[in-house]
Amino acid sequence: MESRPLRYFVAVAEELNFTRAAEKLGIAAPPLSRAIRKLEAELDVALFERTTHSVTLTPAGVVLLDQARIALEALEAAGQRARRAADPDPKLVLAVKADNAAGVLETILAAYAADPAAEPVAIRLCGREEHPRLLREGHADAALLYEPFDHTGLDTETIATEPRVVALSTAHPLARRAQATLADLEIPGFSAEHPTDLDRCLVDQSRRSNARDLPELLAHVEFGDLMTLLPTSIAARYPRPGIAYVPVVDASPAELVVAWPQQSRSLATAALVRAALSVVG
Repeated sequence: MESRPLRYFVAVAEELNFTRAAEKLGIAAPPLSRAIRKLEAELDVALFERTTHSVTLTPAGVVLLDQARIALEALEAAGQRARRAADPDPKLVLAVKADNAAGVLETILAAYAADPAAEPVAIRLCGREEHPRLLREGHADAALLYEPFDHTGLDTETIATEPRVVALSTAHPLARRAQATLADLEIPGFSAEHPTDLDRCLVDQSRRSNARDLPELLAHVEFGDLMTLLPTSIAARYPRPGIAYVPVVDASPAELVVAWPQQSRSLATAALVRAALSVVG
């Protein structure tokens, strides 16, 4: 299976419209339609249900979309890693979010430097939810990040857990409490009957705020627009006069992990993972 028909298929699957997909790809609609039909013939399955008014994915199409994205990301990552390997001064790229490594980054790097397989490290600072994409696309070799995130194509090991506190405006009635529960917080969309939805609801709330980073998110908190849960180590790094941090006794702990691409065979990356685990072990 070649990459071009897969790219065409993904474009149609995402747009569910051949004309818009063709415009997105910069080609005409008829050759795009022919390419999709050829792909269906090669696979001997129907990928789309077509009517005069709509285009929908078949069950086979849903599966292929998931797998095609992984395959295309792997191809892009292979090229990116090859370009990086040709660098006369190779480095291991570690993706982290600023002030988002539970205070263990320096200790991990010190332990890593002592490993014979260690390479010089380049820290790639990134925003919320960027780490998995950087790993899958070959722009980073490893990452330190908090759960939850999309694990597709990645391996992980937990290196730290810590309690979470709620960040809320000092004008909020709960700000004077010594502790709170999730029920007290009344997080939009969250129900105690479905505790695993907590982080999804928090991520949805954060996205609706359009905050680009933690300082912007905390500004919304300070204004009283929203509240959010944070690991205690991050809260300690961001004291603000207009924000109160209150322990939430029944919130699941924050989980910091080291992540790397499943297909990685890098001895340097393996050494970094060993260093991370030795620090917390």
